[in-house]
Amino acid sequence: MGRPRETRQSKHVTPPIRKDDTIKLSARNRIKGKIVEVKKGATTAHVRINVGAGQIVTSAITNEAVNELGLAPGMDAYAVIKASDVMIGVD
Repeated sequence: MGRPRETRQSKHVTPPIRKDDTIKLSARNRIKGKIVEVKKGATTAHVRINVGAGQIVTSAITNEAVNELGLAPGMDAYAVIKASDVMIGVD
């Protein structure tokens, strides 16, 4: 299984990731798509996922998360949306 690895930017220990690990989430809004862009900033990255029909979902996550997940354009990924409120507006 291997030893836990320590991240450079923080002192928390991340357990090793195994290919056969699966994750179950409480979030019900999971949309599968393809990563079209990963744009890193100083600390935060914007990841754009094409979820079909020309719709793009953008997520702001840490650069560390991008590196740990190995995110890159062309990869399949899920946009997982967990919101406590949904607002509706009309003209």
